Amino acid sequence: MRKVRCTPVPSRTIALPNPTGLHARPAAVFSKAAAGSAAEVTVAKDDRTANAKSLLSLLTLDCHKGDVVTITVEGDEADRVLDELVALVESGLGEPLEGGQAAEGGGGS
Repeated sequence: MRKVRCTPVPSRTIALPNPTGLHARPAAVFSKAAAGSAAEVTVAKDDRTANAKSLLSLLTLDCHKGDVVTITVEGDEADRVLDELVALVESGLGEPLEGGQAAEGGGGS
């Protein structure tokens, strides 16, 4: 029997601003932040979707600077978790952004 969703699942589409996209260190920062939540978190690019709590899964998306991804969060405190993950991406995932901004890769709690 299929589960029927009664509430909308929050998602947000964002362009990756950091120089290396979701590669190695930035992907590790993102997956660590996603894993800190009980919610189910996915990242989609084009026709592929990855479990955001898995570094290897994220790396398979082959995301580069400027690529557009959709982050979807389902579960407890989904809106808060989504806001935190989007803020983390916007901050550069621990990498300096263009123009010399120093980005922090803390990732929440």
